[in-house]
Amino acid sequence: MGSLCPRDLKEAGSAKNVSINFSSLSQLKISLSRLQTFVGLAAGILSITGGLASFLKPAPDKAVLMAIVQDAKTAKAVSDATIEILTPRDALVKTLTPDWSGKARCTLDEGRYRLRVSHPGYREEVREVQLISRESTEVRVQLRAGDPLGRSVRKLFHR
Repeated sequence: MGSLCPRDLKEAGSAKNVSINFSSLSQLKISLSRLQTFVGLAAGILSITGGLASFLKPAPDKAVLMAIVQDAKTAKAVSDATIEILTPRDALVKTLTPDWSGKARCTLDEGRYRLRVSHPGYREEVREVQLISRESTEVRVQLRAGDPLGRSVRKLFHR
């Protein structure tokens, strides 16, 4: 049976000496440093691509929820709002804060949820959403300027 080791690999006691023939590189007129640069760059690109693919792909049997929060009048992003994800019986599942563009993303189990979006300068908004596994659902919430006193009264009476 033939050896799987390269032809130029020789053993001397317990130490291994490796001899590589680079004469074929000189025939291609490619320097070793350029070859190393190319191989390193290719490995880096493959590594980053694989990492992004696994990050952006939802886990099996999970759904992706993308909430976009905007001012109803100006359509500008509201980045400092609070997004609460609740069960249909109002049990808190997760709390999110939108990024600078007003977007918040999370992965959840399939099912029905309620989104409650609040901000001190706006009226609270609630949306019902049905998430399906392996699918992405986008919910746009436009906040309207609120009445701070009216909201305090509603909270007092749990409405």
